[in-house]
Amino acid sequence: MSSSLASRRSTGQPDTAPGIQPQPTRRPSQSRTRSNLSGWGFAAPFLVFFLVFLVWPILYGIYMSLTGKSLTGANDSLIGFANYAEALADADMWRSLGNTLYFTVISTVPLVLVALVMAALLNVGLPAQWLWRLSYFAPYLLASTVVSLFFTWMYNPQLGLINDFLSKLGLPKVAWLNDPNVAMWAIVIATLWWTVGFNFLLYLAAMQNIPAQHYEAASLDGAGAWRQFFSITLPQLTPTTVMIVLLQILASLKIFDQVYQMTAGGPGGSTRPVVQYIFETGFTGYRLGYSAAISYIFFGLIVLVSVMQFAVTRRRSA
Repeated sequence: MSSSLASRRSTGQPDTAPGIQPQPTRRPSQSRTRSNLSGWGFAAPFLVFFLVFLVWPILYGIYMSLTGKSLTGANDSLIGFANYAEALADADMWRSLGNTLYFTVISTVPLVLVALVMAALLNVGLPAQWLWRLSYFAPYLLASTVVSLFFTWMYNPQLGLINDFLSKLGLPKVAWLNDPNVAMWAIVIATLWWTVGFNFLLYLAAMQNIPAQHYEAASLDGAGAWRQFFSITLPQLTPTTVMIVLLQILASLKIFDQVYQMTAGGPGGSTRPVVQYIFETGFTGYRLGYSAAISYIFFGLIVLVSVMQFAVTRRRSA
């Protein structure tokens, strides 16, 4: 037996017993190919959805914006950048875009500050914290239709609860949704009540992650509550604040639901956002190509805002 093994080793044959076939060894290239195929197999469902529901609509939307496509089928041929040129000269488009930017500015500031105050008050250790958290966050779970209907009744000039309260104080009634100077602010108040709970949770989670040793050391140095808040809490919340501001700006730029349900863009187009103008142009005016061009102009604005926000954040971090 030993002599046969020695002879196999001398001739370079594998050390296997007689009658047993040696197992073939896998080449590294074959195992790598199988691993790659397995990876593509797991990623295939996501890639299919990504291509069908994201990439293809974007590409088709760009093509549509270069045509005169209409729901009536009157002119579906390529017209180049005529839609973009018309949109840049469209006064209604610029007005709706201005309404969107105005809403973004006047809604982002209170949505950040009120959420910060709410989280700070709860973080100091109020009793029944679960009840406060529930009451702050519960409105965020409501549908936009419910919130819009609720505030439409609240803003009713004759039967609304808000005007009734103002009358008891001896103040004049306000046409909340019918006055061009007040309607946008009324929508901001409704949006604040509805969505501030999400920002509140983000701030509260960030505050609870601040190490307690910072506050203990500040107390030993004689720092009071206000000094600790401005010197410890706010600097520690800078990354959370940047994230909340960015998310809030992007969400406010896409406003549509509550405006369409509460004022339908009125009075006199004073609250109509650009998303509603895109909707009306495409599905009321039947101009799909033109509405696609406006949507991509608006998309470029959102990308520009995001890049600027990222640049500012990166500079502050550096």
